[in-house]
Amino acid sequence: MVEKQGRGIRLTAAGQVYARYARTILGTYEQALAAARSQHCSETGMVRIGAATTAGEHILPHLLASFRVAYPRVEIGLEVARRSQVWEMLEHRETDLAVAGRPPRRLPVRTRAVRTNDLVVVGSPAVAEKFVAEEATWLLREDGSGTRAACLELLTTLDRMPGVLTLGSNGAAVAAAVAGLGVTLVSRDAVRVRCAAAELVELPMAGTPMNRPWHVVTHVEISPTTRLMLRHLLADPTDGWQRARISPAGP
Repeated sequence: MVEKQGRGIRLTAAGQVYARYARTILGTYEQALAAARSQHCSETGMVRIGAATTAGEHILPHLLASFRVAYPRVEIGLEVARRSQVWEMLEHRETDLAVAGRPPRRLPVRTRAVRTNDLVVVGSPAVAEKFVAEEATWLLREDGSGTRAACLELLTTLDRMPGVLTLGSNGAAVAAAVAGLGVTLVSRDAVRVRCAAAELVELPMAGTPMNRPWHVVTHVEISPTTRLMLRHLLADPTDGWQRARISPAGP
């Protein structure tokens, strides 16, 4: 299952296959325990949530706070990660519910709710005064980020590729934009406060805003506590979530 690599060890190909199965087994075990706990009373169970960075930092806190007030005996677990990691966690049943962009078609999951997510180009007021897309420095998210992929897609529409700078997180890209280091494509939800404070301004550019809706995704079968979270999420129409037409399972 393992082999030597320099002074350390690494998994063999067989070990990697075994590890994937072991991860799914452990995730399913935790899911089974949570489901069993919630069968007697859905208000005393647990719900595990995986969220893409922007959703976890800017969309979910208000929702989780109100859910906590309504159902104080439900245990909530939240894991914030890159989009690719969120789908991996859901695939291995390490989460009951995922909040990210559109799920990969290969996953046998259900989309339960959707919410508008507009990606806009922002920069500091000083940068905005002389903004030319081809001449600007574009601040990119890390590999595996859905926003990074969307930004690179947008840049292919330009006459020539501008300079880019990759930063390690959404917060780092926004902070760099505030400092005047460049411009970035980001969810409007993530910079609403910064724009209101005039630290950033939205920059007009063809092809934006880019609509990349948030999706709330679960496995086909869900626990009573997960269903309770979904009902709470959809209960307040002013929060922007709308019930999705149930997507078919599988590719």
